[in-house]
Amino acid sequence: MGKKNLSDINITDNPQVKNLIKLALGEDLGDIGDITTDALIANSAFCHADIIAKSAGILAGLPLCEAVFNLIDARVDIRPVLNEGASFARGDRLVEVSGSTKAIMAGERLVLNFLQHLSGIATLTSQYVEECRGAKAQIFDTRKTLPGLRAVEKYAVTIGGGHNHRYGLYDAILIKDNHLALAENIGTAVAMAKKRGLVEVEVEDLIQLDEALAAGADIILLDNMGIKMLREAVILSGGRAILEASGGVTLKTVRSIAETGVDRISVGVITQGAKPLDIALNVAEVSGSS
Repeated sequence: MGKKNLSDINITDNPQVKNLIKLALGEDLGDIGDITTDALIANSAFCHADIIAKSAGILAGLPLCEAVFNLIDARVDIRPVLNEGASFARGDRLVEVSGSTKAIMAGERLVLNFLQHLSGIATLTSQYVEECRGAKAQIFDTRKTLPGLRAVEKYAVTIGGGHNHRYGLYDAILIKDNHLALAENIGTAVAMAKKRGLVEVEVEDLIQLDEALAAGADIILLDNMGIKMLREAVILSGGRAILEASGGVTLKTVRSIAETGVDRISVGVITQGAKPLDIALNVAEVSGSS
């Protein structure tokens, strides 16, 4: 819809992401910090640690990793071994971290949570993108994100090769079934919404599609249509609108959907159902710990 993907900006410059990191650190450290590490480790202790992949995938979340450690202690040295978006295998070293042992221990869980979760989203997204290789259809995300994590989850989608749908209810118009239930008809709804800019409208059958095309909708979401109907929709549209297939898309079905000729496919599961990857932080060297 003419918007930038979140990968086009520095994700940690996003005010929501800055607040998220501070909130997440507060959850872990509370008002008094890591009492276990404080009891066992001297303030002068220094260590080197490696962040290691224990499963294969696509790396996402390095900027957050750096931001977390920088917020705890700006002197911590973070050296990514792989670039953001790189593929990795089980056993690969992803990041080298050196600095205050207390700072590294304080940030360990949060850094791993971000890397595991976002790499899981990027990995699943990349699998959907790969299934569509050779077809024109692009993979888009949805608003089916965990509350408070939308910015970073949508960022991870782009790292996996996907594209961002509207961020919220405020930045793009999408007329859905419940809106249509309250409106006179599709034509009236589209005409009213067009006063505010580009309009996307959800349709369930070819009759509604014809109405949306006649009304001049810019993007039409084809909701839960079978393969045969999707092909018919592409023919009926004749390029007059961007067509987006949505609803019940899986890795087993996405290729056949892409081959119908639709322009894009929105997939809720890439954020809603991505499994976190297994990533660990291992302390390799310690000095001044006692």
